[in-house]
Amino acid sequence: MSAFILGAGVLAVTTRKIFRSAIYLLGSLVGISGLYFWLELEFIAAIQIIVYVGGIVVLIIFSIFLTQSSGKEMPKTNIRRSIASLLSVILGFALSFMLIDEYGFESTHPPFDNSVERIGTMMLHTGAGGYILPFEVISILLLAAMIGCIVIALKSTTEQQ
Repeated sequence: MSAFILGAGVLAVTTRKIFRSAIYLLGSLVGISGLYFWLELEFIAAIQIIVYVGGIVVLIIFSIFLTQSSGKEMPKTNIRRSIASLLSVILGFALSFMLIDEYGFESTHPPFDNSVERIGTMMLHTGAGGYILPFEVISILLLAAMIGCIVIALKSTTEQQ
């Protein structure tokens, strides 16, 4: 599962066709939801599919088709940028492995309650530990993204006339 996610992620950032990149991103996000199902976090997996696969990737693909550059190839990257990206990835992996080695994964806390009832209650709870504010901020962000797509669509039709 992780090899599929990693492979789709690498293909998403290395392919030169922008539409294929969006499809590889879709595959990577579906793989992540598969990991959630494997961990028996069905609610989080369903949200992953609904929000990211069903919303964000569709919005990205919609934006690609609105700009009419779905079949075009992206320009070849500069070798200096590729080397800088590779060094950043290596540094990030080294930092991650160093932190994992130093702190490990031992947990003294009891397992968390992942029932849908508790998650739903916490999503709408306004007190301490509630997630109503982040939930509303994300909904406003998605609304702004949809309005941005509409504005882009309107600009492209007026510019063509």
